[in-house]
Amino acid sequence: MTRYSYFCPCPRGLEAALAEELDEISQLNKTLKVHNQVPGGVHCSGLLQDAYRINLYSRIASRVLLRMAHAGYVNENDIYDLTLEQPWEDWFGYHHTIRVDVTAVKSPLKSLEFTTLKIKDAICDRFRDQFTQRPSVDTKNPDMRIVGFLDAHNFTVYLDTSGEALFKRGWRMETGDAPLRENLAAGLLRTSGWKPGVPLFDPMCGSGTILIEAAQMVAGIPPGIRREFAFEKFASFAEDEWQEIKGAVRANPLPTEPSIFGSDISGDMIVMTRNNLNKAGIKFEVPLKQIEAQEIKAPTDVPGVLLTNPPYGERIGVRGDSTVEADDMAKDFFSAFSSTLKQRFAGWSVFLFTADLGLPKLLRLKESRKTPFFNGALECRLFRFDMVAGFNRREEAKPKPVAE
Repeated sequence: MTRYSYFCPCPRGLEAALAEELDEISQLNKTLKVHNQVPGGVHCSGLLQDAYRINLYSRIASRVLLRMAHAGYVNENDIYDLTLEQPWEDWFGYHHTIRVDVTAVKSPLKSLEFTTLKIKDAICDRFRDQFTQRPSVDTKNPDMRIVGFLDAHNFTVYLDTSGEALFKRGWRMETGDAPLRENLAAGLLRTSGWKPGVPLFDPMCGSGTILIEAAQMVAGIPPGIRREFAFEKFASFAEDEWQEIKGAVRANPLPTEPSIFGSDISGDMIVMTRNNLNKAGIKFEVPLKQIEAQEIKAPTDVPGVLLTNPPYGERIGVRGDSTVEADDMAKDFFSAFSSTLKQRFAGWSVFLFTADLGLPKLLRLKESRKTPFFNGALECRLFRFDMVAGFNRREEAKPKPVAE
């Protein structure tokens, strides 16, 4: 059987978590091999059915890209020629719509737009030469996505097996002002060390992304079970094998006691989270409460993981005083939130994901770990605070001795 090379991109900072997840997926069928991590993703290889499995099971990958060709280049004509040589007609037909995207790192080429056009022209010219007809371009909802990657010396062209990005799970009905992408939320859960059965609390849950990712893990619901993929339109698509892979999914027994909890200052967000939990197929109780984060209490006697994406700027003042400056509001908010954590969450591991790199100073807490991530182009940190009484305060500035 034919083996293919794949590249699975992911949010930067989650490469190690994705490699670990792919190793777990490879245990389902020993044909998937995980290779090297690079900034922004993980290389692996396997059968076409392994791409089916990654699309179904991966919570962290953004896409699953099948490598069509890889070679050195000097100019755009080299890229055109390499793309023209590939048997695109073995994968899809001229009746399918296409979209081409190109990314580059240190490429000497002056225009990515022109490079994108050359790749598109090569694919269309190949179809026109063989069938006198060519695929149409659809930039919004294409049947097939072709991805080009350029570094300083080499060009790689991929066929996207996923279609819509994998963070689009197919359940989301509504979002708040700043929704966290699902694959980033899943990566944060893995990085925090949280496992099903351990208490989890998101006190600023927004539209519920972190809670839903965790709840699907508890339920044994694969992230891709409720959506469609581009590979289902491939000429070589094996419907029976795909149904067999989906049929092998086994749901976990429903928990008898709640272990996942959420709250938010906004009642609208609580309603939104509840709707999204239902759409995501969660059949067990996830207690939700409308309450300000400064007023929360630990939802269980057993310490667990508190993981949240705190608000920033105007989002802090959803019900705040519009006459108060955002900076002052943030200081007051995080000062009060810090007191709540110290007083009510002893023994908990607290993880705060934020683009505000000065957050520990606002909280007057010393982080035990900080992990860099990128939310798109935005540099962020996942700060860990271990809530051990008496050991988590930042060192207070000692008064200088008074000269005699």
